Amino acid sequence: MPEEWSMADAQIPNLDEELTLRDAGFALIAGIDEAGRGAMAGPVVAAAVILPLDDPAALYVALNGVRDSKLLTPSQRDRLFDVIHAHVPAVGVGMAWPVIIDTIGIAKAARLAMRGAVSRLGHTPDHLLIDAFELPAPPAPQRAIVKGDRKCLSIAAASIIAKVTRDRLMIKLDDVYPGYGLAGHKGYVTRAHKLAVYEYGPSPIHRMSYAPVQLVLAHQRGRLPSPARTPEQLSLS
Repeated sequence: MPEEWSMADAQIPNLDEELTLRDAGFALIAGIDEAGRGAMAGPVVAAAVILPLDDPAALYVALNGVRDSKLLTPSQRDRLFDVIHAHVPAVGVGMAWPVIIDTIGIAKAARLAMRGAVSRLGHTPDHLLIDAFELPAPPAPQRAIVKGDRKCLSIAAASIIAKVTRDRLMIKLDDVYPGYGLAGHKGYVTRAHKLAVYEYGPSPIHRMSYAPVQLVLAHQRGRLPSPARTPEQLSLS
């Protein structure tokens, strides 16, 4: 096995789905993915990407290295974010903030963000390829693909756009809401993040319906037995 081999090399997305749809008469095919479902702070961010399919060989060269965002390092994602924007005709981004997530739930909020991403493409897609699940009342024919970000190039590209957009936003929000370490963990559930919420209380961008935040709110309302209990005793470790 080559020394430079990485997990990303084992999951190289391709254009099989897009080209099959193109050959069936669909011209504008949007890949869609989201980032931030599991975080306890910040929005869920979705991206939609339409790839140019007139020269697949050239596109493979241009987007070399595009993978599921979870398989890439931050520096790789940042570089590919710019590459994608430089080589595709349309990118759209949508968000659903914690107030929406707490009101309708993360699944519906993620779908809402995806619809927002599609509406901001600047083009009306003929077909949607979505990571994992379908949209209700979609604006175009759709197909949900399990692990689509590891199989389908347009979805992988969307995963990078969504992830980088969200990460950069969380870094900015760290200046607005200091003390929580948002620039580091990007709002995801870590021991340091839970301890910060215990110390400072939840901020306006925390998801009040999420269990770690609910636990702190319950403690603040006096619904836990001992107000002197430590964060570790409150299962915040």
